[in-house]
Amino acid sequence: MPDTRRVVVAGASGLIGEALVASLRADGIEVTTLVRRPAANAHEIEWLSDAAPLPPSAIEGADAVVSLNGASIGRFPWTTAYKSTLLWSRITPTRTLATAVRALGADAPAFLSASATGFYGSAPGITLTEESPRGGGFLADLTQEWEAAARGAGDATRVALLRTAPVVHARGVLKPLLLLTKLGVSGPIGRGTQVWPWISLDDEVAAIRHVIDGDIDGPVNLNGPTRATANDLGFALARRMNRPYALRAPIFAVKLALGPDATEGLLTSDADVTPAVLTNTGFTFAHPTVEEAVAHAVPAA
Repeated sequence: MPDTRRVVVAGASGLIGEALVASLRADGIEVTTLVRRPAANAHEIEWLSDAAPLPPSAIEGADAVVSLNGASIGRFPWTTAYKSTLLWSRITPTRTLATAVRALGADAPAFLSASATGFYGSAPGITLTEESPRGGGFLADLTQEWEAAARGAGDATRVALLRTAPVVHARGVLKPLLLLTKLGVSGPIGRGTQVWPWISLDDEVAAIRHVIDGDIDGPVNLNGPTRATANDLGFALARRMNRPYALRAPIFAVKLALGPDATEGLLTSDADVTPAVLTNTGFTFAHPTVEEAVAHAVPAA
């Protein structure tokens, strides 16, 4: 029997969006994508091409709306102008969708809004769950505003905040590391023992679907269940590519190249994030360690 559900996805051209849409459609679920160009078929709706709001009819009757918009945090350096882009590309689409969801009241679909584990900032030595407070720094501030925009959908429907970790994929967190590793110049970033949240792309998509199907609301940490340091990820990638992992990158040089916000928000941040909500609601990870995630994402040399 065909699945009669319908899901609306914004940000469907990104790494996670593409994979989520493909997964849903493979199971016979109808997917409508919101696109920032003229719609090419009946499964697309143009939006954000001008200042007009998204009509609530665009999402009416859907079971869930998934918002995955946002410019890449993996583009460096984070200039003042690009930090404005990071903010606008998240807040504006999220606020637009939340307004349309709110307008439908009790008939609104569930609203799943992308967020980030950057919410917690850097918290060495602390295990972070969905109950932990917001940390400090640019990414934490951005994420707080991002989530506030999502909560604008109101209390009449289910709102889930998908606090996603960097995705272990060639188009995700591995992108800047692959070339360095291939050239044999990879190694610890600073001390390298800082804990990095991470998740495989397959688990990211499965977790989003778990939240859609599981009547889960509030913050949800989408990250792998096993603690990993920057060195763990770097070593796993180097072993997979049969390359050395020895050239330490001093923090002052990284800050000069990428800027302090990107360095402190991503590379030297220490955040032991635990996927408590996923674990407590019965989610099973396909790639429970960072080594398995790297092996799945990168062909062996």
